[in-house]
Amino acid sequence: MVIKRGDCLQTETDAKKLHPSLEYLIKKQSFIVPIIAVIVALIIGSVLIYFQGANPIGAYKTILQASLGNERGLIRTLEKTTPLILAGLAVAVALRVGLFNIGAQGQLIMGAFFATWAGFTFTNLPALIHIFVGLLAGIIAGGLWAAIAGILKAYRGVHEVISTIMLNSIAIAILDYLVNYPYKEPDQPLPRTVPILESAQLPKIGFVPVGFILALLVATFISWLINRTTTGFRFNTVGANKFAAAYAGIKIKYVVVSSMLLSGGLAGLGGAIETLGITYRFEPAFNKGLGFDGITIALLARANPLATIPAAFLVGVLRSGAPTLQFDYGLEPEIVDLLLALTLLFVAAPILGKLIFRKRAEKSENVSSGWGS
Repeated sequence: MVIKRGDCLQTETDAKKLHPSLEYLIKKQSFIVPIIAVIVALIIGSVLIYFQGANPIGAYKTILQASLGNERGLIRTLEKTTPLILAGLAVAVALRVGLFNIGAQGQLIMGAFFATWAGFTFTNLPALIHIFVGLLAGIIAGGLWAAIAGILKAYRGVHEVISTIMLNSIAIAILDYLVNYPYKEPDQPLPRTVPILESAQLPKIGFVPVGFILALLVATFISWLINRTTTGFRFNTVGANKFAAAYAGIKIKYVVVSSMLLSGGLAGLGGAIETLGITYRFEPAFNKGLGFDGITIALLARANPLATIPAAFLVGVLRSGAPTLQFDYGLEPEIVDLLLALTLLFVAAPILGKLIFRKRAEKSENVSSGWGS
């Protein structure tokens, strides 16, 4: 029996006519899948919390009260959300080009350190200029660090997952040396730098950190860049089909390097804002895990720049309220890591399934095309 592609398409069309609700879910999956993933993760988390002898509803209520129930908690949540938005944007931009930037953590801490360096090195700058210089130093440091992986990918074919993972470790090693030796705060047992000058510190507008406002503006700009400019068109085209993009005259190597440069710059900006607006010095422990949370946020947002804002806010709420679980219920704050890991799993599962079935469909089409008509 001969199976033609047209027959398959007709069957799919008939199925859509018979199941309009299914067709709607497919069309809205970029919005529905993340919500379902979060709900399922919270349900499984509730079961695990229950078996640890705690009330799941009370635990989640505690997280919300600690992170959003008072001004101090809200400020802390916004401070945690700010670098997460930028880390999510960093991963999302790379995903648009078909690249998986696992190195946001290394790029973020490089940006954080060099923003700190600018913050205590330049002593005679006006506040506004000093803040700008610190942010710019973070952007440049993160961008150049990511560009290494972009160049290796574009010109040597080195997979970006491997190179960015290695660059994470290299960044950690370099900064550990710098913080423990030439730039360590004198007479201080902890590995950390001296604090930045007051002129380099990001202020607050009421209870809202300026860094959070900057993150919102950057997310809006990146959304415009991706969806409304020729640069964004090139990024999306290369991500969709690099061979068709090359045939259309798009310079693939340029797009790969420039997208990684932008991706790293966003992560570096996140580290710079963390330093200039929250910690006021560089201490490695403060930045731990922010870049890796960016992967969860980008996938939860389906690489949509504006969607990284609510995704990062969700993670920020969980991160901000997690420590109270230990005091109120005896639960370790790592339960939040479990929730985020489950969310990442359920968000990524449809993507992996689509990839697997697409490859099988392509093989099936290749086989059927060789048969008679």
